[in-house]
Amino acid sequence: MTNATLSALLLGALGAGFLAGAWHTQHESVSAVSPRPRRILAYVDPMHPSYRSDRPGIAPDCGMALTPIFEDDAARAAQEVPGPLMTPGAVNISPERQPLIGIQVSAVEKSADITKLRLYGRVAPDERRLYPINVGMDGFIREISPVTTDTLVEKDQWLATLSASEIRAPIQAYIVALEVLDRTRNAAEGPMRVELAAQALQQTADRLLTFGMSSVQLEEISRTRQVPSAIKLTAPAAGFVVARHASIGQKLAKGDELYRIADLRRVWVLADVFGAEAEYVKPGATAEVSVPGRATSFRARVSSDVRPWLDAGSQTLRLRLEVDNPGFVLRPDLFVDVDLPVTLPPAIAVPADAVVDSGSKRRVFVERRAGVFEPRQVETGWRLGGRVQIVKGLAEGDRVVVAGTFLLDAESRLRATALAGSLR
Repeated sequence: MTNATLSALLLGALGAGFLAGAWHTQHESVSAVSPRPRRILAYVDPMHPSYRSDRPGIAPDCGMALTPIFEDDAARAAQEVPGPLMTPGAVNISPERQPLIGIQVSAVEKSADITKLRLYGRVAPDERRLYPINVGMDGFIREISPVTTDTLVEKDQWLATLSASEIRAPIQAYIVALEVLDRTRNAAEGPMRVELAAQALQQTADRLLTFGMSSVQLEEISRTRQVPSAIKLTAPAAGFVVARHASIGQKLAKGDELYRIADLRRVWVLADVFGAEAEYVKPGATAEVSVPGRATSFRARVSSDVRPWLDAGSQTLRLRLEVDNPGFVLRPDLFVDVDLPVTLPPAIAVPADAVVDSGSKRRVFVERRAGVFEPRQVETGWRLGGRVQIVKGLAEGDRVVVAGTFLLDAESRLRATALAGSLR
């Protein structure tokens, strides 16, 4: 082989090696810039990860874009909770990240608790302090006072004057009974006859009171011994006029109600309590009643005669509280707030925010170890004062997430969905 031929072959080999090296370098550079595309397993609803789709789009319930679940995400979700902690939906969040997303953990304890029931009440007159004013015979209204509904009246204040022809004979009988009693006492006929005369006088007086005559007018007749031409109606007690059905010249029939007066120095507050809460309300318990927008509050007492039946519309028990009402701040039909302390029996309870309620199931997140949280299904009991009783599923000492549960639940559902997709 000549020297020229050998040189040509050598140059060709060197050129081929150079080209191969350049191609290899270029191929490695392209591979580094353009990695292999990630494989998408499915698309899920970010708010409800149970909804899956094989193509991108919009979630039908919340209107948000569907989130892709990648194959390497599913594998990583399965690896983040290793060994015996492979509970579906378990989440691993480092202690450093927990304060950043608002996660708080607290140990569960079994203890008695005193909490406040926040109720909405309505003021009503005390039925034992309502005074209807009725007429006991037919007649007409001759005069009427200027008092109207919501007017504050004093005891024995004049309200109206009635004219009735039938009243004369009973008044004359009352005057006769007065004179008989006087003669019996003066003649010293003995205590028996005096007692009989006094009873006869009382019967005639009761008859006049039934007709609508006031005790003030009876005393006036006893003093003057004269028959008045009309009946004067007066207020039987101090209070507010809550009803008025009288006008000058009005014709009256026996039994008609002309006025109704309510003594509001003491009132009722009616509040509705749900059946589960009513179990812990005891007669005689004290509560605080306040008017929205005012700084004034009142001490109330739960009445001993709480109604034993449910309201058909609201399915609640009616609670009645008795309140002293100085200054008449509490008026009938006024809406008020009621804070009623109740003592709960010893139980395992957690804040209401710790429980994820899906309707048919309820669960909490328990810290298995530092940074590892797993969902656990529980059974709940009473729900009072922002706390929920856990009947089954937790034990004393368990560390439960009490804040940030919503975000943790969303992450748990996403990871459970990714893990389920990777195992198909």
